[in-house]
Amino acid sequence: MANPGQPTIRQGDTGDVVRRAQRALRRTPDLDVVVDGVFGPHTKAAVVSFQQANGLTADGIVGPHTWAALPNGGPMPVLQVGSHGAVVSSLQTVLTNGAAQWGGVTPQGIDGVFGPHTKASVEAFQRWAHVAVDGIVGDQTWSVPLHAAGQTLESAVGLKYVV
Repeated sequence: MANPGQPTIRQGDTGDVVRRAQRALRRTPDLDVVVDGVFGPHTKAAVVSFQQANGLTADGIVGPHTWAALPNGGPMPVLQVGSHGAVVSSLQTVLTNGAAQWGGVTPQGIDGVFGPHTKASVEAFQRWAHVAVDGIVGDQTWSVPLHAAGQTLESAVGLKYVV
C-alpha cells in the first residue's frame, strides 16, 4: 500500500495529510490539483473524478479504499544548497537538458552536489515557471509542468525519490 495508515479526510480538512492526498492526485496525473494543504472544492472534485475512474464510491472522501488506490503521496525531498546524491544528479540532468527553455542557465555539470550553480539554474527555472524564486526545490517547484505530455519536474526527475 502506497499510503499506509492515513486518516480519512474530506472537504474542510487541512494540513500535511491533505498535501499527501493532493500530491497523490497530481501523480494520477491530475496536474490541475494544487498542493496547498487545503481540502477545498477543487480537491474534492479531483477526488470524485479519481474515484469514478477507479470504480470506487464517488463520495469525495479519501478513506482507506481511496488511499489504497492512489499512488504514493509522499513528498519529494526538499533540495537546496548543501543537498547531494542521486536525486540532485537527476535534477541537474533535467535542468541541463531544458536550460534553453528557461534562460540558458545550467548547473554547470552533473555531479550530485547542489551548489551555487545548481541554485542559479533552479532560480532561472523558477522564474520561467512563475513560481516563488528562492533556489529551493520543494512542493511548488516539483509541481511545475514541463509542457511535455503531462510531465512535471517531479516526474522528469523520477518519483523513485519520494520519501
